[in-house]
Amino acid sequence: MTSSSSTSSSASSSSATHPLDEALQLTASSAATGQYEGQTHPGYWNMVGPFGGITAATLLQAVLQHPDRLGDPLSLTVNYAGALTAGAFTVQATPVRTNRSTQHWTLSILQAGADGAQVVTATAVTAVRRETWSVGDVPMPQVPPPAEQKAIVAPLGAVEWLNRYEMRPIAGFIPRTWDGSGDHSLTQLWMRDTPPRPLDFVALSALADVFFPRVWLRRARQVPAGTVSITVYFHATAEQLQATGTGFLLGQARGQEFRNGFFDQTVQLWNEAGTMLATSHQIVYYKE
Repeated sequence: MTSSSSTSSSASSSSATHPLDEALQLTASSAATGQYEGQTHPGYWNMVGPFGGITAATLLQAVLQHPDRLGDPLSLTVNYAGALTAGAFTVQATPVRTNRSTQHWTLSILQAGADGAQVVTATAVTAVRRETWSVGDVPMPQVPPPAEQKAIVAPLGAVEWLNRYEMRPIAGFIPRTWDGSGDHSLTQLWMRDTPPRPLDFVALSALADVFFPRVWLRRARQVPAGTVSITVYFHATAEQLQATGTGFLLGQARGQEFRNGFFDQTVQLWNEAGTMLATSHQIVYYKE
């Protein structure tokens, strides 16, 4: 989104031919430790740049590849200062503080043609997890299993990244008519990479951002919108991700406040066994 023995980068945990692994290929630069060179992938293209989830996963991948990493991902915050353009970019991952159990990171993506400016900034925390008292206070909702829900097919001409995920909506999917009649912002759906790919931290960080803007559902009006900042909290251990394998995740998203051109979105992700793997929160811009 180096290493402890429980986690490896996505490239080592799954086939390098999977589109996600192609998109997350980073080459270490000789210029500085923690600097990597990457390339945007057409398979994850959105309206004006890469899908935000793949950008978050790329930043996390740089952390996972860093030779000085302590532990596994605990949190990742990504601030989308500007849109990446198609082509090469540079990722910088810097551990700024290492404690006994946690490690704090600053991250950035820079791209030629942007006057050397930072296009994306981020922070992350990795941690060594230890066995303690644990409980989940937000149980997975009772919903039909994935096999009973029909997978959506992205319409011709839709943004390309939609074809990288299998999504089986349960409730609150994109409105059929844009008539301003929306009355809630809750969406529930089963999701996973397509083709199926064993779940790891980078894939999980991208899956936390697959939901369409909550304002579209709440208003049933397709206004321009874009994520300003997203934070993903990783609750799962590497072993729990491995146990999830290529199975579906249940994703639930809702907005809490829509005001003066911005709204927030909160997300929970569970595996089919009912284990909460991650939560996320983001602030999104929308335009009248």
